[in-house]
Amino acid sequence: MTSVRIAIATSGRFHVCDLARELSHLGNAVSFYSLVSPSRTEKFGLPKECNRWMLPRVWPWAIWARFAQSSGARERATARLNLELDRVISKCLEHCDAFIGMSGLSNRSAVTARTRYNARVWIERGSTHILCQKRILDSLPGVTRVSDETVRRELLDYKNSDYVSVLSQHCLESFIEHGVDGSRLFRNPLGVDLSIFRPTESPIGDEPTIIMTGNWSYQKGCHWLVEAWKRLPGVRLLHVGKVGDCPLPKDPGFEHHEPVDQNHLIDFYRRAHVFVLASAQDGLATVQPQALACGLRLVCTTRTGGADLRQFVLDSDVISVVDPGDVGSLANAIREQLRMSLLESGVRIRLCGSAKEDLSWGGYARRYDTEIRSKLGLIGSVQSCER
Repeated sequence: MTSVRIAIATSGRFHVCDLARELSHLGNAVSFYSLVSPSRTEKFGLPKECNRWMLPRVWPWAIWARFAQSSGARERATARLNLELDRVISKCLEHCDAFIGMSGLSNRSAVTARTRYNARVWIERGSTHILCQKRILDSLPGVTRVSDETVRRELLDYKNSDYVSVLSQHCLESFIEHGVDGSRLFRNPLGVDLSIFRPTESPIGDEPTIIMTGNWSYQKGCHWLVEAWKRLPGVRLLHVGKVGDCPLPKDPGFEHHEPVDQNHLIDFYRRAHVFVLASAQDGLATVQPQALACGLRLVCTTRTGGADLRQFVLDSDVISVVDPGDVGSLANAIREQLRMSLLESGVRIRLCGSAKEDLSWGGYARRYDTEIRSKLGLIGSVQSCER
């Protein structure tokens, strides 16, 4: 099979480090441009020769962004860092057939890939269209607003790209809503590390427990989650992650833990019956496939990408989807999933066969590989779940 030269541009590791690793394993020549050191990406399985470490070229702006005191100063510093990172990636970019750039970061580098190497350009967007995201965040209390500069850079990336890669159907629909041709959109749900997140046994003798992992914030709908939980007497709420702009409840039955390494998340998942994500906006939160892989049932909103995961599970009834902000429906869905979970015993298996492999990082990368080869004319039309 022909090796494709693929450049990936990002600031942090994010999910594209997993993508880079798996695309490399498929035999492609991958160059990963980021601020992440080769020693760190190597810990996540990316061959050292794939890493193109940009931090030494932008370190003054990285230090400014790291130590800025106020939120306004951090926003300005991060914006400048992204501008400089885009500039140096553009300058250092090696020959590539395909360029994958994180949205808002690739204004210059994406254009360079096309004009210098005639590469096809994919912009990787982890959330909804920026104007949709801005509208949602503007409606939430205490949430940092999307800046005009962020909007400008995002829109320019969409315009300059050949294709936009999104994580879920609701994200795809947000781009169509804002005038992007559907033929330019590639839907590819995220994968999960199935060597870490494995089926667990149903909790025995414990009180009904729901869990949410990730940032405790208004954007994640934690205020709605707490309201729904308070309508469920006798249910324990477990949270693992950072505390953001939403206050933690002080009610009995709530348990908070600071962030842990992902290798230890399974220890918390095995204590719970149902995973809940009440987000106001998300692309496709990776914690959802993690929880499903561990055997939990899932309650989520229409803006989490959770509905897209039904194609990977043995029984679609283990996933309930409600509208964001509908506390009554959220509480009812949690109650019903808890009821069904408490009837189960033994090892909880939600993924099986080819569907299990499709939800792995390898499956995620194979869909991307097929997409790239199709658009480069190396194979026929794509038949996987990108539409």
